[in-house]
Amino acid sequence: MRAMMQRDAASAALGMVVEQDEPGRAVVSMRVREDMLNGFAITHGGLVFTLADTAFAIACNEDERITVAAGADITFLKSTRAGQTLTATAVRRTVTGRTGLYDVTVADETGDVVAEFRGRSITTNRPVE
Repeated sequence: MRAMMQRDAASAALGMVVEQDEPGRAVVSMRVREDMLNGFAITHGGLVFTLADTAFAIACNEDERITVAAGADITFLKSTRAGQTLTATAVRRTVTGRTGLYDVTVADETGDVVAEFRGRSITTNRPVE
């Protein structure tokens, strides 16, 4: 596991598991727990976003320089509940200079799409430590 994810306390606390980690592509899963539900007993949208954001972060950090989010948007398509497993698949669309564009699909355990996320990255001059 990369040092970036070894230090990611938020993703660890949420029980995220890195399933695949390749340059420009990542797959991360998370089982929805009772404490991840909102007041309507469905998965809190912020946690779906966090799962997608984690896959995005892994996919866009491809070399020795730190790459961070410049922005991101999400569209929620289906609600989920406790006990379900969500999987975020991030794919690089394009990188030009220091900026990149990545799409992340979040699906439930049946393969139904839960959300679509688009992330915009910026590569810094800071080296990964």
